[in-house]
Amino acid sequence: MSPDEPNQASDVVARLLANHRRFLDFLTARVGRREDAEEILQDAFVRGLDKAGEIRDDERAVAWFYRLLRNAVVDHYRRAAAGRKAFEARAREASGTDAGFEDDLERVVCECVNDLIPLLKPEYSDLIRRVDLDGDDVGFAAEAIGISPGNARVRLHRARAALRNELQRSCRTCAAHGCFDCTCSRR
Repeated sequence: MSPDEPNQASDVVARLLANHRRFLDFLTARVGRREDAEEILQDAFVRGLDKAGEIRDDERAVAWFYRLLRNAVVDHYRRAAAGRKAFEARAREASGTDAGFEDDLERVVCECVNDLIPLLKPEYSDLIRRVDLDGDDVGFAAEAIGISPGNARVRLHRARAALRNELQRSCRTCAAHGCFDCTCSRR
């Protein structure tokens, strides 16, 4: 350890703490609730402060910490989605919801989506089919079509946005409010 390393670590910590308000606002805008943002930020600070000694340039510390925060937001939503799915599964079990209804709903939704997928760019439609309809892993799909996993995630995000726009254009209020007996006008 060089004599400058403890000083660099304290510079990094000072830089991160000086941006506390910005970090909190960044998180609040992404998770909606201030309490959740504060909890995520606190956890990120704990993880970040452990790594502060490894960062050589306090100027880059803020950019690095924003990456850490973005990953923390993704983790937050994954945990929330997993909790929601478990709750919904228990609620269905408790209420005795008919699994046939879900199968019918999935069939109708898939018919709408299948009709609109050909309207997307070919690289978008291919990725939507592989990941969302066939259930392939994004990394596996990326390898199959010859792009990086990061590129595949970006492309999938854009493909889903394009599909959402097509659904809203084609299905109008059904896309916003949902429907079971879809009579949307098709192009």
